[in-house]
Amino acid sequence: MIVKVEHLSHRYSKDWAIRDINFGINQKGVLGLLGSNGAGKSTTMNILCGVLNQTDGKVLIDGIDLHKAPEQAKKLLGFLPQHAPLHLELTVDEYLTYCAFIRDIDSGKVRTAVEEVKIKCGIAHFSKRLLKNLSGGYRQRVGIAQAIIHQPKLVVLDEPTNGLDPNQILEVRKLIREIAEDRAVIFSSHILSEVQATCKDVIMIEGGKIVFANTMEAFNNYILPDSMLVSMEQPPSIAELMAIPGITTVTRLSDKSFRMHFHPSAALSQQVITLSVQKGWQLIEIMLEKSSLDEIFAQLSNKNSC
Repeated sequence: MIVKVEHLSHRYSKDWAIRDINFGINQKGVLGLLGSNGAGKSTTMNILCGVLNQTDGKVLIDGIDLHKAPEQAKKLLGFLPQHAPLHLELTVDEYLTYCAFIRDIDSGKVRTAVEEVKIKCGIAHFSKRLLKNLSGGYRQRVGIAQAIIHQPKLVVLDEPTNGLDPNQILEVRKLIREIAEDRAVIFSSHILSEVQATCKDVIMIEGGKIVFANTMEAFNNYILPDSMLVSMEQPPSIAELMAIPGITTVTRLSDKSFRMHFHPSAALSQQVITLSVQKGWQLIEIMLEKSSLDEIFAQLSNKNSC
């Protein structure tokens, strides 16, 4: 397993920032890490990258305990914080060479490592350019390059597309997917559409605890438990629909369609289908209503806070 997080907890003074966080990554690909401000996401990432020592629990990178053997574990880890640690007075070559030595790459292999990572990140044509003269998108590419120059098994990227224009976002997104072909990537972002477009799996932390851990497909298909869209050729009145056991509210969307809210325990779909046949409503379509990504995020957050 590339990464294993076991019973991870941390507190600042008396308050727990995270409590009993557990997850693992046993394959290559991109894992999305979601969390609102103050949810515990940043604390988790800082512990995972060795910036912060946890109160309880442990982090294993390729089986190596990050707390007990930090130098050995960090050789397998690459990290791009939200604000890339760039030295703007250096050229691309100078900065990446500096990063290679910091990462303890053998001096005889530094030049090769720098050239390979420049090609990988599409910045070879800016080798002699000062970092301060690069656009935001290319600075971010240089930041990603320093995170993978030592060929780590795990790369952690914190808000890697933040502040970029749409074209730059597409380019960085493509680069992240290419990097994930060779290693595990943890992608943290508040932009839900970015997580949707980039990640294979997703974990959401809220209130210091994991409230969702599944595939991106499962997150996209998260369904509101109490809302349904119904269309009928010969629809009944709203009063007739309200008379169905379990219905709480009915809203007319058009002459033939309605949004129906119901108690989560009610088996409403089968009731509507049966009544439609019995009373000649001529059911056209019935489906549970899916949430937008923002609504999913809000619903999971509220669920945890209740």
